Amino acid sequence: MTALIAKLPFYEAYTKSDGFDISKLTRLAVMIIGTGLTLLSLIAIGRGILGFAPSHPNVRNLAIMLHVSTVVPAIPLGAYLLLAPKGGKRHKQLGKFWLMLMVTTASSAIFIKTGGSYSFIHIFVPMTFWASYKVITSARRGDMKTHKKEILSLYLGALTIPGIVAFALPGRLMNVLLFW
Repeated sequence: MTALIAKLPFYEAYTKSDGFDISKLTRLAVMIIGTGLTLLSLIAIGRGILGFAPSHPNVRNLAIMLHVSTVVPAIPLGAYLLLAPKGGKRHKQLGKFWLMLMVTTASSAIFIKTGGSYSFIHIFVPMTFWASYKVITSARRGDMKTHKKEILSLYLGALTIPGIVAFALPGRLMNVLLFW
């Protein structure tokens, strides 16, 4: 699998050790996760829009629609920010936008309840708020080690794990749109 990915034209640019602050294995994981979740999201949403998926009652829920509309662009944007060169004006501007998407996603999740109560997945809401705060404060004081750690926890934890759960659990909007 790694040999196949290494042949992709963009792989060489993203795996040079100079200028990147995450390991080759982490970059590979981010590329696979970012590409996979983005494609699954686009396919699921496309199936829903084109009428290939059954109707789901959550499509009428404003909190869920806000949640989906902010989390879907956060997936590829977060991957891009982790893989692209750091520290420039573009990185800072897109990073602020990505954090805004993440905080909006977490905020909208507060209003999403399964069967009238919160589910186990809601543990990522306070984790997202805390990590977002740490990302901002560490960047402002120039502590890039903490900044990197918190960004990775946000992307690989608070974004990836709930994303996988959204596709894996039967009955959830993305699961229904993708598989039914």
